[in-house]
Amino acid sequence: MEFILSLVLILFFTKIAGSLSVKLGQPSVLGKLIVGIILGPAVFGWVESNEFIHYISEIGVLLLMFMAGLETDLKQLQQNWKAAFSVAVAGIILPFIGAFGVADLFGLNINSALFLGVLFSATSVSITVQVLKDMDKLNSREGTTILGAAVIDDVLVVILLAVMMSFIGTGEQISVPLLIGKKLVFFVVIILASWIVVPKFMKLLSSLKVTEPIITVALIICFAFSYFADLMGMAGIIGAFAAGIAISQTTFKQTVEHKIEPIAYSIFVPVFFLSIGLNVSFDGVGAQLAFVLVLTIVAIMTKMFGGALGARLTGFNNKSSMAIGSGMISRGEVALIIASTGLQAGLLLPEYFTSVILVVIVTTLVAPPILKLFFKESTTVISKRKDQKIEQSL
Repeated sequence: MEFILSLVLILFFTKIAGSLSVKLGQPSVLGKLIVGIILGPAVFGWVESNEFIHYISEIGVLLLMFMAGLETDLKQLQQNWKAAFSVAVAGIILPFIGAFGVADLFGLNINSALFLGVLFSATSVSITVQVLKDMDKLNSREGTTILGAAVIDDVLVVILLAVMMSFIGTGEQISVPLLIGKKLVFFVVIILASWIVVPKFMKLLSSLKVTEPIITVALIICFAFSYFADLMGMAGIIGAFAAGIAISQTTFKQTVEHKIEPIAYSIFVPVFFLSIGLNVSFDGVGAQLAFVLVLTIVAIMTKMFGGALGARLTGFNNKSSMAIGSGMISRGEVALIIASTGLQAGLLLPEYFTSVILVVIVTTLVAPPILKLFFKESTTVISKRKDQKIEQSL
């Protein structure tokens, strides 16, 4: 029953930490991330990252992105696709150059430098989604641009990684055309399934004479889409997000949204947030402290200003552009997966693995307060402009 004790500690301390974080004017997710570091091997060692934690956290992040899809305004997302593409591309180019430059500066070989460039081009908006939900900004123009950019970023980074691995040669033969083909198949199948299959499937099975059939069917669709995304070389969270959007177009949206949140936030999502902190380890970092500090600063600044540049080029004002850029900072679980892949393929030197993981986690920790700061400033600017227009009309 050790896993039950771990669950008790996780649920108790994440709720306390989240509440304290809100009282201090920060997003609740920041407290949950920090308490993961405190309870984990880095400080007290009360909770260890094991298979149980891993599976529960995987479900947690899928449910989080599923709920984001349920709450997303599809029309707003479609209207902002050009901005999303611009943010994604600029948010890949600058971090790639920055991370490559840092690796070269500290004497890493060309293969490791290229890999770090790809790794820090990645974005994970699972943390950003929670902050946007807390601020009621998920459906804002900036929020939907961030979500759209994250989807495009995931596709481009996976392709970029495959191209790099095929040229460097890691013992695996990777067909880039096949990889791109799988991405196209994913989007075609998901769009058709969302349009044709999901509404009929929901309507058919919702009539079953069992307890909570609608929620069960919604979860089946969420997990099936996630599995298919992973099968096609995409992040599972993209599939969950797509499932949420698909169900949001049906008459069952309100019921699913109302009943999924208690399931997600009572157990699964808190475990996901805490699990990120459990990966923190300070072993061997002292000798590479300068590398960690420089790479952290470059990773944060290049992603933020890259995303902001992409937004500015598509018509956003300075404040909104910085808000969008700050929403792309977190590398989260996407970068952790890429780092593990690079280690196994020999593209990331083992002695640098811990340092790189620490940088990834720091970008995830700093994202919520930076995001909240810039979104507050963006809202203030919009409010002032509205007040000026009212004064002028009077």
